[in-house]
Amino acid sequence: MKIIIINGPNLNLLGKREPEIYGSQTFEDYYNQLKVEFPAVELAYFQSNIEGELIDKIQEVGFSYDGIILNAAAYTHTSVGIADAVKAITTPVIEVHISNTFAREEFRHHSFISPNVKGIIIGFGMKSYELALQSFL
Repeated sequence: MKIIIINGPNLNLLGKREPEIYGSQTFEDYYNQLKVEFPAVELAYFQSNIEGELIDKIQEVGFSYDGIILNAAAYTHTSVGIADAVKAITTPVIEVHISNTFAREEFRHHSFISPNVKGIIIGFGMKSYELALQSFL
């Protein structure tokens, strides 16, 4: 089974950025743990701060992978382009957020992506990615 995790803007700063919200672990360390915990899964990872690069990656893998775990971060609340890319592909997508977006600023309560995904996992910290991965298994 081939699954890719796609992370959006500022998630490259996990471990440094607002540890009270996002924790102190880097995503790379967490990703390496996931690979050990799920050796039967061919797991890939991509991160970009650039909206177009995220769209390109979704289109690139969106017809050949078994699943996409997408944390579009702030683009969740602003990007019709990413939402359209998710809608256009055949690979199922799980939308993930580390924090509970509904417990944060009002503008974070809306997702352009949610109507086009298989499911949404919000607010379980880094464990949100593992829960998404398990949903594909």
